[in-house]
Amino acid sequence: MSLGFEQAGFDVVAAVEYDPVHAATHAFNFPQCEVLCRDASNLSAADVLGAAERGFKRLHPGMAWPGQLDALIGGPPCQGFSTGGKRERDDERNDLLLEFVRLVEELRPRTFCLENVAGLLEAKFDEVREEAFARLRAAGYSLSGTDKPVNSLNFGVPQSRRRVIVLGALGDNAPVRPSTVDVEVSVLDALDGLPSPAGYEELLDTDEVELTNEDAERRAATRSVYARRLAGIDPLPGDKSRPRLWNPSLVTGSRRTTHTPETIQRFASTGRGTVEPKSRLYRLPLDGPSRTLRAGTGSERGSHTSPRPIHPREDRVVTVREAARLHGYPDWFRFHTTNWHGHRQVGNSVPPPLARAAATALLDSLGHSPVALRAAVPLGDVALLALSRSKAQPVVDALVEEMPATRTRKPAVRNDDVIGSYEAEAG
Repeated sequence: MSLGFEQAGFDVVAAVEYDPVHAATHAFNFPQCEVLCRDASNLSAADVLGAAERGFKRLHPGMAWPGQLDALIGGPPCQGFSTGGKRERDDERNDLLLEFVRLVEELRPRTFCLENVAGLLEAKFDEVREEAFARLRAAGYSLSGTDKPVNSLNFGVPQSRRRVIVLGALGDNAPVRPSTVDVEVSVLDALDGLPSPAGYEELLDTDEVELTNEDAERRAATRSVYARRLAGIDPLPGDKSRPRLWNPSLVTGSRRTTHTPETIQRFASTGRGTVEPKSRLYRLPLDGPSRTLRAGTGSERGSHTSPRPIHPREDRVVTVREAARLHGYPDWFRFHTTNWHGHRQVGNSVPPPLARAAATALLDSLGHSPVALRAAVPLGDVALLALSRSKAQPVVDALVEEMPATRTRKPAVRNDDVIGSYEAEAG
């Protein structure tokens, strides 16, 4: 969400994330943004505005802080509404939807963007959903997107991902719906130019490696328009984000997963676009989009790993970088160095092209036409991407009492190193 809004022309001045690992990753990719590693339900409007002011002054030294937010954006944890989970009506995570509403009421931003899963619109959640929308309207906001979900496929993302995008603006005129694009991107388009991790022994122990000359040349010869833009070979049209200083000769997010010979054989016997019966992992097609990428669960929910799809050409699960390509992330954007956290971060996030479309709709409501700021920004310290939760806690000033709980889970059935229990598809 942060990246898509920055690409559209917003300054992302502050962010809230209660898990220290993910807060540290956000700080790496948005080093000028003020990160509050806090439970949103315990934050006041003053907390958020104070963080926003600090971030604004870091981005615009010498400029006066305006004192009001142009937009408050967020995706309150959606697992309680998700078709990929149990969809428990009384899941405590559902309460965070109303905490987002509370912050809108208290902060009174000029606009807001609320993202959630399509399951939010189901009848069993009528009460909490209608309370949220009624309170937002009572606070003076006109809303759009409350009646049906959108699909990221219609925004140039090679992944079917249905989401509710509710946009609001103070006054009588609701924001327009995010504009779709008439572009179909396939898995083949998305993965074009990425090297096979099997060619790099180093990737058994790290998530980054210097490309060989052959792979660097192959990357430079990428033909896919989508992949060339994510690889930084060609510019992304209309991108107003601050360019990041990064090393394109590195491939990152590519830590290898080791499979047993039995698993490799099962993957080899699985056709593209079908599900492997034992692991229930889906094998990606080449000429079409991916199914929804899943996030797994955090430590407070049993630490089940993300069900990663099988690569369409190689008999292995995809890397974090390949998942990020299927989500619309540029190659400079980095995730936690472990597969578990890295895949969770991709699967839990909003595809940047979809977020950018929502941001553009809010800019129309605001009457803003931002200009591109081309001064390059260095990324954060790479050490931020390898922190455990306990080591990240003091780095991001997380409150110990607000950190995610650790829940003991029953031993999981092991499918080689793809561990956990999950459904094959999120819908």
